[in-house]
Amino acid sequence: MPKPIHEMSSWDATSQAVSSSQPGQTSVPGRGWEPTRAQVGAATQIVRSEDDYLGETRDIGRRIDDRQREFFVSCDASEAMQQQLEVLRPEYIAVHDLGTASSRRLIAGLGAATGRGVQKLVIRRQGLGIALATLEFTDVPTTDGTAVRLYTTEVDADTVQRQELARVLLSFSRLGVMMVGDLPSHALATTLNPLASAMRGSAWGNRHLLMLPLASTSAIGTQAAVLGSTTGVSVRTTPQVTRPADAWNYIAATWNRLREQLALAGTTLPELGAVAAMSQPSQATPAGNAAASPAATAPASAVALPMKAMPEIGPALRASARDDPLARYVAKLLEVKGMVSACVFEAASQRTLAHAGARPGPAMLAIHGSKIVDAVSASARALGLGAVLPDVAITLGDHHLVLRPLPGSPGLILHAVLDRAVANVTLARLQIARADALLDAVGA
Repeated sequence: MPKPIHEMSSWDATSQAVSSSQPGQTSVPGRGWEPTRAQVGAATQIVRSEDDYLGETRDIGRRIDDRQREFFVSCDASEAMQQQLEVLRPEYIAVHDLGTASSRRLIAGLGAATGRGVQKLVIRRQGLGIALATLEFTDVPTTDGTAVRLYTTEVDADTVQRQELARVLLSFSRLGVMMVGDLPSHALATTLNPLASAMRGSAWGNRHLLMLPLASTSAIGTQAAVLGSTTGVSVRTTPQVTRPADAWNYIAATWNRLREQLALAGTTLPELGAVAAMSQPSQATPAGNAAASPAATAPASAVALPMKAMPEIGPALRASARDDPLARYVAKLLEVKGMVSACVFEAASQRTLAHAGARPGPAMLAIHGSKIVDAVSASARALGLGAVLPDVAITLGDHHLVLRPLPGSPGLILHAVLDRAVANVTLARLQIARADALLDAVGA
């Protein structure tokens, strides 16, 4: 196989004046070009694309090394990604987070176990090279020597494009996997609402979803049943998952079962089998979970990965809440009706100190919350109304934003997002204020 091309020929920008002319030719002062002469005897050479050198198959973007691809676009990243998926129709699995940040760890664990590592697809603006979005994925080998790709929907992009790319990846996937963190029932329902709306649209193609609870499964079973009945998509749940190896066992088992079902309809999928360097046996399936679907409760025993243990989401949050007043504070705020996400951050540095709930995540809440606080404070100063950190509530199309300084903790700001269809913002602000008693130990 030819070696990859690592360097490109560059133009020599240096031009030199002709100091002497050919015999029989007159040198013209002020002209540096020789008379044009035809070159004879030069063989025609076909220039091959870089993809040919890298042994590339049809895929999105161009591979620039073993770990990265680049895709140049002239439209939004999500629109370009959708166009590619519509044309190529790849068979892949999309892993999505609900109230957790575990999909990247799962992808990284699989990449390490298979020796293929985590790869990136960088979507850039045509002509400028600006990175619009970065997607991470890994390719898991199958029994026939091919591979099945797993994308995480935790995309590095702005808020709108991150959400749109997650929708596109889930919509065109053969199997969508949702890793569900420790969310109260109302928060889980609020988080699933935009997804359910997308699933009811005509552009949604995925018909199979697998929900992996990382904490208690009581609320998840109910919400999964509602999601399936209102969208027509087959939604399955598993028992509580505490290790990446268990998560992969359920995913592989569901994929292989789906493969058998689709084979009857004439659709062929590769079989997910054993992954190289696997030696750790799979854990026994936890018993006593009435919400689990029988079709997703039996892990594939041949696909146990020697990955690092996944933290138990529920106990970890409870332990953190006991030890940290700020963690206890934001955890308490999830009990407010309609609360989607809450974050405490430092106004000066935008450093996040505590977060609970689903998206937007802590970094986005801190960055944009700080911008809102700065804008309101600047307006107050311009109006001659003082420079105290504001306590504001903002109503958007589908959400309320609440930003307020934490009493007794100078420089700390709470940024909370509530579902407008569920929450009463006036009542919510009163309930948030009542939770201030949990902050007594913050300054100690």
